Amino acid sequence: MSDRDGSSGPQGLFETERLRDWTPSDWLAPLASDERALAQAFFDGETGQSLARALRARLDAGAVIYPPRPLRALELTPLKAVRVLILGQDPYHGPGQAEGLAFSVAPGVKPPPSLRNIYKELARDPKLVPWEIPAQGSLQSWARQGVLLLNTCLTVEEGQPASHANLGWEVLTRQIVRAVAECESPVVFLLWGAHAQKTLTQALAQNGSQAEATGKRHRILTANHPSPLSALRGPQPFLGCGHFSLANDFLRACGRGAVVW
Repeated sequence: MSDRDGSSGPQGLFETERLRDWTPSDWLAPLASDERALAQAFFDGETGQSLARALRARLDAGAVIYPPRPLRALELTPLKAVRVLILGQDPYHGPGQAEGLAFSVAPGVKPPPSLRNIYKELARDPKLVPWEIPAQGSLQSWARQGVLLLNTCLTVEEGQPASHANLGWEVLTRQIVRAVAECESPVVFLLWGAHAQKTLTQALAQNGSQAEATGKRHRILTANHPSPLSALRGPQPFLGCGHFSLANDFLRACGRGAVVW
């Protein structure tokens, strides 16, 4: 998930935002042609149709589902622009939180605990310019710089983390991860926690040569999940991992420029 600590109530201006209907055509319209084709093929296929039936049934039953635009990450970060891929699990499940970007909450919403630990890591990294922890938790500025903030499951029900896990979204998001791995331009994969690390392995499982090429062309950085339950645990504590400056060092060396975190 992007974070399972999304239990707090509305804190911003977006507490009424939710998924109202199953409308893939609306979600696909803002996408670039390559990711639109990839996602359209998924929605037209058997898994996509099964997912549609499941979500329509939950909506008809009155379930409150977030976020309102499940493909928001691809809207802001086209595949051809990806410089960094950060994988989460599923959207925040509190009212007004989810905005379709992993670890990010809607503008004006207080950062949840995992995001606060991400901010702490940025603030403590001595190789970054002095970095002040913001009061709000939207990471849209990262997304617009080529940081793909992708959850492996793209919807969730209010107050029920992982409620839409294994309904089919993971098939699409593994395809997206595979497409990023196939990019010729070097990309940094930031994989925090076992779920994110397993997702990359699964995405590349059908092609051993692609997995080998991914390791050579791209930079893969792993650590524990930034959740307070695991951020300080070994063998790879999140706090102190230095991933943000390591990512920028790699991107500079490849001529792709640093991210302004």
